[in-house]
Amino acid sequence: MYVRLGRFANDDDDLNTFKREEDIVIHNYDTWNMDHTLALLIVPMLKQLRDTKHGAPSVDTSDVPLSLKPTQLETVRYKEDGTTDKNFFKRWDYVMDEMIWAFEQIVDDDDEKQFYSGDHDIKWVPIDENGNEVDETNAHYHRMDRGPNDTFKIDREGLDEHNKRINNGIRLFGKYYRSLWD
Repeated sequence: MYVRLGRFANDDDDLNTFKREEDIVIHNYDTWNMDHTLALLIVPMLKQLRDTKHGAPSVDTSDVPLSLKPTQLETVRYKEDGTTDKNFFKRWDYVMDEMIWAFEQIVDDDDEKQFYSGDHDIKWVPIDENGNEVDETNAHYHRMDRGPNDTFKIDREGLDEHNKRINNGIRLFGKYYRSLWD
């Protein structure tokens, strides 16, 4: 698929500043793992925004660790007159870093290898629809059995925490999507 995007300035705008045309080509393989394809664009864009930003949106205190939360007085002041506390911009940095980290994990095909150890020794046993062992010609399914030399282990707790953090970064990306501008 070929997509052409254009943004044109109206008569009152500076044409050099606002005229923009983009040609985008999308191949079938781009949507096979679309999360990966999009992450390839999102990571460098988030990094550039983080490194060149000139401000920050208001970040919900529920999205940051305790060390970055404002005091009650700071919250009241912000609501009254927009006075920012010492961690106001650090909260946005934290959110940006969490989003970047999450999308970097999606780009990295080996992001979960740290949670695996040992070696596989797998045997595929042919079975029928009732789970009974059968010869290969009568198999409807295959059951995976561990062989005698299988030492493969998964750190499920670590893997779950890793995936929770990825999901949180993606959640933050969605929540603050309209704040991704400078």
